[in-house]
Amino acid sequence: MNRTVTPGRVTAAVDGDVVVFLIGMRVNRWRSVRHWLPVLTAMPRMLKELERDPESGMLGYRVLTSGPREYMVIQYWESREKLLAYAHDRGRAHRPAWAAFNRRAREGAGRVGIWHETYEVPAGASESVYSGMPGYGLGAVYGVRGLGAAR
Repeated sequence: MNRTVTPGRVTAAVDGDVVVFLIGMRVNRWRSVRHWLPVLTAMPRMLKELERDPESGMLGYRVLTSGPREYMVIQYWESREKLLAYAHDRGRAHRPAWAAFNRRAREGAGRVGIWHETYEVPAGASESVYSGMPGYGLGAVYGVRGLGAAR
């Protein structure tokens, strides 16, 4: 991850469609460690697997927290098709993790929650502005270019 601050106002150098995948979990019952810990530890394994495979289609990601209970990953993908191909591939880390979560969810009655959202943004329909920031979001994934005159 590049930590060098880019001076001035810039925008992400996006040329084409953007696919943004948000996924998160929420610990609903702290004492139910056997339900939420496997969910929490599965995501880093998947992210490492995806980082090792540039052909997977994942362009980059950022992990965020909202207090000790909630965790979220923002992922950027080349296409929705590549995202779904990874999700359904029986030979990759996601399928067994998803199956295990569903088994625990049946017996766990909401002790841990998960969610995801996928956004397909057509070319030219995204906006990003960074000022005095290191690479972040779309700018970290696609690089940045100057904005020109102030808006």
